[in-house]
Amino acid sequence: MSEPVSNSVLKKSLDESPETDIENEIQPQEEMSRKYIFLTIFSCFCPSHPINIVAFVLSMMALHSYNEGNIDGAKKLAHIATLVAIAAIIVGLLIIAISCIVHFSVQQ
Repeated sequence: MSEPVSNSVLKKSLDESPETDIENEIQPQEEMSRKYIFLTIFSCFCPSHPINIVAFVLSMMALHSYNEGNIDGAKKLAHIATLVAIAAIIVGLLIIAISCIVHFSVQQ
């Protein structure tokens, strides 16, 4: 007949099972802030079109990198997209200010 299995053998086999292997556990992914996407979409309403389109493309690349699992690359692209979006907003506000100054300073 079959011999009874000792507790130490059973415990050892359970400890080595894939379910209890700590190294194989799935690490929780870092949650990345999505504020840069809203900022780049907002920058698309400013009249600095080449710059804000670049910011939007960079933010979509960051989102794609994050979805692929490249978190470090996504953070770098998101940071660059944020900086370019801020630059686009500043340039857009300057264009609006200069056009208002020129429009109201011209004598008719």
